[in-house]
Amino acid sequence: MTTHQNATPGATSRRTDKLSVAAWSAWDAGSAAFNAVLLTFIFSVYLVDTVGKNVEGSISASQWYSFAMAAAGVFIALVTPVMGQRADQKGTRKRSVVMWTLLTIVAMALLFFVEDSSAQYFWLGVILLAVASVTIEFAEVSYFAMLNQVSTPETVGKVSGIGWAAGYVGGIVLLLVCFVGFISGDGDTRGLLNLPIENGLNIRLVALFAAAWFFLHALPLMFRIPEITGQDAGFKESFVDSYKRLFRDIKQMWHTNRNGLTFLIASAVFRDGLAGVFTFGAILAVTVFGLSASDVLIFGIAANVVAAIGAAIGGLLDDKIGPRTVIIGSLTLMILAGVGLFFVEGPTAFWILGLILCMFVGPAQSAARSFVARVAEPGKEGQIFGLYTTTGRAVSWLTPALFGLFVGLGNMGDRAGIIGIIVVLLAGLLLLLPVRDPQQGAETRAV
Repeated sequence: MTTHQNATPGATSRRTDKLSVAAWSAWDAGSAAFNAVLLTFIFSVYLVDTVGKNVEGSISASQWYSFAMAAAGVFIALVTPVMGQRADQKGTRKRSVVMWTLLTIVAMALLFFVEDSSAQYFWLGVILLAVASVTIEFAEVSYFAMLNQVSTPETVGKVSGIGWAAGYVGGIVLLLVCFVGFISGDGDTRGLLNLPIENGLNIRLVALFAAAWFFLHALPLMFRIPEITGQDAGFKESFVDSYKRLFRDIKQMWHTNRNGLTFLIASAVFRDGLAGVFTFGAILAVTVFGLSASDVLIFGIAANVVAAIGAAIGGLLDDKIGPRTVIIGSLTLMILAGVGLFFVEGPTAFWILGLILCMFVGPAQSAARSFVARVAEPGKEGQIFGLYTTTGRAVSWLTPALFGLFVGLGNMGDRAGIIGIIVVLLAGLLLLLPVRDPQQGAETRAV
């Protein structure tokens, strides 16, 4: 790849050499420290199950935690389009990524002070995780918008796939290191580092390690990726005016880029189904297919490995056959695997069909990101990726609701929840069918 610089006002400044792609992708690998380690697998479990035992009252610790995360999600959905838009206008996309990333890292590091000795630490932990979940999403909007800065029209799918695969790999490595070094074993000390568990010290040190991991992996982006040129050098628009601009731009997008707007709606649905595969996979593994807790951890690592491989391969195919085809193929194969999973029994069948499902999560996620990058108007990438985040948040209730609904309808237990996941994936696929693959040049923004 060659290096391209473009200083035209309102246009993206590019640096598409291999080193810049690696620097951009490293952020994806670093963000797994928050998403996989703190929010999903390790710290949130410690916060709710251990620290949360000190919480009194009729509302449980898990309920308080879910309320906080829901409030954070609503705030993210309302604000992200404007945040991306303002960064585009002011020419502060890189500055936005750096600022919100650093604030996320600070919040992660402060989790070290969340002991398990009293309820006040639970509230501290909930607030810090909620704040960090907001700041990392703000960072991610501008980070996604950078995709067009580190790729060309011919390589955007490949680069998106590399970044997504790096995120999976980062999560795999970090989870293994944290488990082996900080958590494994029994007794008063844990892991190869023999860390005391008193006051949750070993888990609190995981938070510090995760913060350091994210910081180190964010540094290459901070130094390598150029800032964009703003669309308005004298930008002084209020947030109210930014929302007015947003609604005008959405109305204009309906007339000039309806294909992209329709994709945002379709992708919101199928991305929620993709998230459901990982969210409910562990539950199904234990309650339906008889895997042990240790087997689930091993399966989780294997699932991330195949998802990373799938994302990398899907990125290469994306540039050759188009993101729409990659997504349709991935969703179709996932639906077939899900139907098979509904009828089979036992751990072996779950391993086979479960890994097939996970294999195609990565390509669908990566191709969705590249599709948005392809249909974004130059200089407005931040805004459209903000809408991408907002539409996703707007339907994030869909898969959990349908999973619970189908479980409650029959007498098959959690197995019936598989139908709920399949229904969401199928709905996303059907919504995607009318959408055309993005074309280059002016055709990209045609109705």
